[in-house]
Amino acid sequence: QVQLVESGGGLVQAGGSLRLSCAASGRTFSSIDMGWFRQAPGKEREFVGHINWNGASRHYADSVKGRFTISRDNAKITVYLQMNSLKPEDTAIYYCAARNRWSSSYDSDSDFGSWGQGTQVTVSS
Repeated sequence: QVQLVESGGGLVQAGGSLRLSCAASGRTFSSIDMGWFRQAPGKEREFVGHINWNGASRHYADSVKGRFTISRDNAKITVYLQMNSLKPEDTAIYYCAARNRWSSSYDSDSDFGSWGQGTQVTVSS
């Protein structure tokens, strides 16, 4: 199983940028697809984006498409979420997750088996 630790959250004004990092442990990281999710107060956790094991394929939620970018550095066993043009509605706890090998999709909680503890992102208006 992969252990995941997110960092990089904080308070930013609307229109600003943040880069979240997710450091992984475990020898299998480079062969695992990764995802980012977020959970706003009073709401269910929602899909943000997905990147496949070698970075060749990426998918994003419509709400962040064009503003957020997922990348990974397998040598550093880290995945990143670059967030630009942030909006107050992006305020949430952000989680990275490792996708289950047997999953047939990439945008549901149930597709991911290992989760980080989350990092808070707050966007002020």
